[in-house]
Amino acid sequence: MARTFHRAWARLWKFSFLTGLTITMAGCEDGKTFNLFKPKDKAGITAPAAGGRAGKTVERDVEAPKVFEATDKGLWDGRPSLGGVWVAHPDVADPERVIIRNKANGKSVVGALFRRERENPGPKIQVSSDAAEALGMLAGQPAELYVVALRREEVKVEPDPAEAASEQTLDAPEAIEEKPLDPIASAAAAIDAAEGKPDAAKPAAAKPAAAPAPAAKPASNLGKPYIQIGIFSVEANANKTADMMRNAGMVPVVKKQSSSGKTFWRVLVGPSGTKSERSALLKKVKGLGFADAYFVTK
Repeated sequence: MARTFHRAWARLWKFSFLTGLTITMAGCEDGKTFNLFKPKDKAGITAPAAGGRAGKTVERDVEAPKVFEATDKGLWDGRPSLGGVWVAHPDVADPERVIIRNKANGKSVVGALFRRERENPGPKIQVSSDAAEALGMLAGQPAELYVVALRREEVKVEPDPAEAASEQTLDAPEAIEEKPLDPIASAAAAIDAAEGKPDAAKPAAAKPAAAPAPAAKPASNLGKPYIQIGIFSVEANANKTADMMRNAGMVPVVKKQSSSGKTFWRVLVGPSGTKSERSALLKKVKGLGFADAYFVTK
């Protein structure tokens, strides 16, 4: 009997409370929606000042005359050659990536530099057919060339002031939706929560985030696991060379790069996992006629 009386009294109290709250809400100003959460101002949200943010770091080619620099006559003998854009000079110790300039017409191209035997007759700089085409050289006609080594290095680039200013102010949302708060539903939910009843609107507990995937292991421990086949100023020629490597059972990589405003494509094969594997791959490449192929990092 006492329990029945207690339940009846609770229901009566709940009804009285909801009725009183409804009357109170009706007393608000006409034409305005009662909202417990006032929408935020739609003005832009200002981000922290960019003054403390470090500038971006990018990689780019810089000329390295201390590594190699030469101005000599160059000659293309008129025969087609493999390996893309390259020149050969007798003072070279190791293969280098260089920029070659034709001083007569101002044309330039990025290519490879190899060692040439000193006893070969003619001008000091031997020029490949692809290099001659890019430099505007005619077969059998020497041209004065300037060749300088390139080195890849990281440089700090200060952000553009206009770009930095635009990043400081974030765009505000286009619209903020306002929904009137139902006082009856809200009050009932609060009472039900006080009585220990489950709240249907309460979202389920979030599942724990999945563990991050383990980092991929490097494909090779060699310092220079790739073999560079050649540097090409024409993408089609690079793709043809890559197809030749692929047909021979190797895995080619065509890398598009740019230096001093010039775009070029490098063709590599690899990576090799061991020195013996790399040596066998180099022997296979040279057997296809690419005698000047050499090891590179990538």
